[in-house]
Amino acid sequence: MKIHKEGYKILLGVAIFLVALNYSVTNFTSVPEVVSNILLIASIIFYGLVLQFFRDPKITPETGDKKVIAPADGKVVVIEQAEEGEFLNEKRIQISIFMSPLNVHVNRNPVSGILKYFKYHPGKYLVAWHPKSSTENERTTLVYELKNGTQILIRQIAGAVARRIKWYVKEGQPLQQGNEFGFIRFGSRVDVFVPLDAKILVTHDQKTKGGKTVLAELS
Repeated sequence: MKIHKEGYKILLGVAIFLVALNYSVTNFTSVPEVVSNILLIASIIFYGLVLQFFRDPKITPETGDKKVIAPADGKVVVIEQAEEGEFLNEKRIQISIFMSPLNVHVNRNPVSGILKYFKYHPGKYLVAWHPKSSTENERTTLVYELKNGTQILIRQIAGAVARRIKWYVKEGQPLQQGNEFGFIRFGSRVDVFVPLDAKILVTHDQKTKGGKTVLAELS
């Protein structure tokens, strides 16, 4: 299993802490052996959970000029018309994907195009499914411009637990559909804004796979 680079320092720190904790309990306390064994098992399970969070599976992305693919693994929690007022300043169909701590947290480009706009917004840490999280939480906004001029806007949104958004792109850069553009730690949300005439191909509560699930087809 490949581990994402964002996990290297955290996994090392957790490993050192758990080894030190178990060594101290076993050698410098008088707790029963059964307690130290339970602590060891619990430590292994906890480390396994942290390890799986930072997994980075290899995928073959779904591609297509008219396809808007899911930028993240998770569950569709919103499909609705919404006014996008930061850059597009028009009504769009908003598709929101909630990423639980059990999901892969690699974020992938939903389309190919030029990164027309990028902005990081510091903010609050409301739960990711809160209606105001899209405008009040820590977040980034990215706008992709396709060859035909169509623009697709997405947001990485930090949640109550996720307090670290990472991105690896910059404004003006050409980006390839399905390639990684960022990462969010420990539960979060991604919003995708597509044109009103796009054909929506997902349903509420549907599970998505980043780089694979087709969210919408452009006209």
